[in-house]
Amino acid sequence: MVFGDRIKRTFSSLRHRNYRLLWIGTVVSHSGDWMDQIALNWLVLEISNSPLSLGLVNLCRAIPVLCFVPLGGVVADRFKRRNILMVTQSVAMFLAFLLGFLVTTHLVNLWLIYIIAALRGSVMSFNMPARQSIISDLVPRQDLPNAVALNSATMNLTRVLGPSFGGALIVLFGIDWLFYLNGLSFLAILETLRRMDDVAVKRDMMGTHPFRDLQEGLIFIRKNPLLLYLVSLALVPMFFGQPYMTMLAVFAHDVLKVGPAGLGILTSTASLGAIFGALFVAGRSRAPKTSFMLKGLIFFGLSLFFFSFSRYLPLSLLFLFLAGAGNVSYNSINNTLLQLNVPDSYRGRVLSMLFINRGMVPLGTAFAGFLAEHFGAPLAVGSMAATLMGLGLVATIFKPKERPL
Repeated sequence: MVFGDRIKRTFSSLRHRNYRLLWIGTVVSHSGDWMDQIALNWLVLEISNSPLSLGLVNLCRAIPVLCFVPLGGVVADRFKRRNILMVTQSVAMFLAFLLGFLVTTHLVNLWLIYIIAALRGSVMSFNMPARQSIISDLVPRQDLPNAVALNSATMNLTRVLGPSFGGALIVLFGIDWLFYLNGLSFLAILETLRRMDDVAVKRDMMGTHPFRDLQEGLIFIRKNPLLLYLVSLALVPMFFGQPYMTMLAVFAHDVLKVGPAGLGILTSTASLGAIFGALFVAGRSRAPKTSFMLKGLIFFGLSLFFFSFSRYLPLSLLFLFLAGAGNVSYNSINNTLLQLNVPDSYRGRVLSMLFINRGMVPLGTAFAGFLAEHFGAPLAVGSMAATLMGLGLVATIFKPKERPL
């Protein structure tokens, strides 16, 4: 009975039709995204044989995110979030087909990849705030923590499904077909968005200036110590921890020497751990707390540190599983606390600040690529993981007081 209650609680937000539709579309679409990511990382290494080039691709994606995602937050607070997502997903679908065409016709080169990465980053700037903010439109407040955690589990489920097929499909059919499949996967999210009931009302902010709206959002964060703490702390794992996902291509290629199929296994294992962590958080009956969030952050860094020095595949897979669990536990609770402590009229702008920090992932990847180029991937990941642990410990000292949720 207790186990049954926990299962029911873990998936409680799926009883809401609109959220269920978003969940289905996300599973298909993000599986395509991860097949695309596997293919793109491998393509860059085949063209350049340089971890630094791999980091530069991610840097090109990061710069537009850092520049435009605050504006994306304003847009998410002004317009229907479902309509925003339909536009961004349509543009992303076109870019996926374009990249596949360039590979098929042998026109692809690093500079074209850099340009497409920058265009994708621009699309992400408007997609991410709307995608996270729309969750609060689809479920009642009492189910919001579960919906956010289950959304994290969904994202990581796709990291299992996508790379599991992606590595094998590169061998069987070639890299270009993964880009085409990613393009087709966007049809799923577009169709589920179309089928949603129109419950998210248009935000009545058209009488004010967008940059004034952005300024108001920044002031709101600055005056709220908990929001400022959560947004600032999100920088830490995104810069020092999350780049390990891109560096897995280097580990598969140069360190463990397991090829593209092995890269798929490495990525999927980390995502399996993340699914475990997300479902654990989703099934918790207690309100989320910063103390549990920080434990997940430190555990993430510790697991990555041990992974970086492993040369034995089964041991590497174990540490990746644990790293995935710690990573998603931290991120899920961080996102939930933000969602629960901000009114809907500021939600897009506050979450856009969070995604500025997520824009630090490609910057961190570029830094990791530089370290890997000069000192090797193990030392790059290990030193960044150690820094992550240290900053997590420091963050526990400056933890602000939390009000009851």
